[in-house]
Amino acid sequence: MELSIVTTLFQSAPYVDEFYRRVRTEAEKIASALEFVFVNDGSTDRSLEAALDLQKQDGRILVVDLSRNFGHHKAMMSGLEHAKGDLVFLIDVDLEEPPEILGTFFDSLNKENADAVYGVQSPRHGPWLARTLANLFYWMFEILSDYRIPPHSLTARLMTRRYVDELVRHKEHLSNMIGLWELTGFKQVAVGVRKSPFKGTTTYTFRRKLAEAFYAITAFSSKPLRLIAYLGLLVTALSAIWAIVLVIGYFVFGISTTGWTSLIVSISLFSGLILFCQGIIAAYLAVIFIETKNRPYTVIRKIYQAKSP
Repeated sequence: MELSIVTTLFQSAPYVDEFYRRVRTEAEKIASALEFVFVNDGSTDRSLEAALDLQKQDGRILVVDLSRNFGHHKAMMSGLEHAKGDLVFLIDVDLEEPPEILGTFFDSLNKENADAVYGVQSPRHGPWLARTLANLFYWMFEILSDYRIPPHSLTARLMTRRYVDELVRHKEHLSNMIGLWELTGFKQVAVGVRKSPFKGTTTYTFRRKLAEAFYAITAFSSKPLRLIAYLGLLVTALSAIWAIVLVIGYFVFGISTTGWTSLIVSISLFSGLILFCQGIIAAYLAVIFIETKNRPYTVIRKIYQAKSP
């Protein structure tokens, strides 16, 4: 059995050596043949050089150097496309997810006869605001999406060959990996993982996380569009009822309707509502616009393979 270990590099130079040492030690306990796939996602530090230095020591390392930074999710998919093993272990290089979980994942995969075993952060740590926003995202996704995703999923997952082959068929540019993992199907098993404290500065800014959440919802749900239709129907019904009440009040009870303030407030309210709905529709049109261009998923500058002896 061959095991492929896939990870991505972005400003990851301080972690590469320790990651390789720890994950190799764990992988050699369960697999007779190993393959390491390092994807350099446009790092500006020595991440690429660190991976190439390791390749000189271990010919089983494959280094995929992307032409620029395409983003974590696309880099992961590029690495999975180059993995050839019967099993594929995907994990971040920053050591927040301890490489030693590989053994636990392997046991669960065999015990449950599953095609994927993935990590779930237990318990979730971090600042109160970050935890609250994460819970809010999963709550909103469950309400708005047509698919359910497991809360607090981690990158780390062990997958069978057939699962990976189907996963890499997805080519959405604006999507969410957690959603794609769930959309691929097969039997998947969750395992609780205690993350280690992050040692560096995260590249996932609040703005980037907000964009990821937005793309996740638009990629996996058409409910917001249907809600717009329901909202329009509701507003129309309420307006008709209110108009009937005013007409009856005027002709039956002699109550006249006056006042510019109420008129201005009504116009402002419905103008804002219309712009909001148009914004949601425009967001979906933007996703369609980008996806239909059919641009390359990633661009590879060079693939470094160890020289045959």
